[in-house]
Amino acid sequence: MKKYICLIFLFVSFAFALTAKEVALLTIGNSFAESLSTYLEKVSESVPGCKLTFGKANHGGCELRRHWSYVEKEEASPNVKLYRNKTMTLKDILESCDWDFVSIQQASHESWIPETYQPYAKNLRDYVAKYAPSAEIIMQQTWSYRSDDPRLTDFNPDGRWKINQGEMHRRAREAYRKTASELGLRVVPMGDAVWIYRSQEKKPFKPFSPKELESFKYPDLPPNDGDVVGNFKWRDVKLSGGKHSKSVKKLLADCIHLNKRGEYLQACLWFGFLFDKSPKEIAYKPDWMTESDAEYLKDVAEKALNESTLPVKKTLK
Repeated sequence: MKKYICLIFLFVSFAFALTAKEVALLTIGNSFAESLSTYLEKVSESVPGCKLTFGKANHGGCELRRHWSYVEKEEASPNVKLYRNKTMTLKDILESCDWDFVSIQQASHESWIPETYQPYAKNLRDYVAKYAPSAEIIMQQTWSYRSDDPRLTDFNPDGRWKINQGEMHRRAREAYRKTASELGLRVVPMGDAVWIYRSQEKKPFKPFSPKELESFKYPDLPPNDGDVVGNFKWRDVKLSGGKHSKSVKKLLADCIHLNKRGEYLQACLWFGFLFDKSPKEIAYKPDWMTESDAEYLKDVAEKALNESTLPVKKTLK
């Protein structure tokens, strides 16, 4: 009997070892990669056998060209350190771990402009390959802004970019596709996931009029229903008045970053990509999220991984 128990134990241990997977990820990006900090580790660790090491080399709003300029400055002077609060160089970070994946991405405000990608994406790819040769270099496809961003014509007919939300998505998507194909990289299709969510949403987000926004009083916030991008927040704003100036609460709209539901969607998508597993295997959900909403967002993530025509991966099973 003991012999059989030992055999069963060995078989289970062997099967677990075959399915167990540890992944080390480094992101070289900006706030659109920083948002992975919210849920990716919790999501990954909720699946048996999955373990994530997550490293970051992000700068807020940082474009590909600026990341490359930081590398050039660091290479030109051994005393210059521009990452991790100016305590490390990008080379230090790349050599600090045996990374399995290193991601790069364009800043969202330049994502829809294809000429902004090169030669900086290639330079970064080559630099990463030199100092983290065992890592697969990938790109995160960023997403288009919420429809009430004043740079888009959905919200303002005279929007500064003269494009709408859909056009921003299409142009960014094509720019990522072109760059990834040129460099032989796979793409994490987060922009597609956001677009799939928007396309399926029965009640899409509708921008609030100025009068509607004025009706909200601190600390109440307008709802973010209908999109996984965008947040409203109150901020203290100083009124001019010399030494007697005072602060007032002002309601501001963040139309570009993922909200909490969007961050969960992002984590589910990245999990599926990194571990080559179905997001439906994820057991973790935030306490405030309903089971049905978590399942729906996992479904969107899986659909993006399976249906994206970007260089992504094989169809999940």
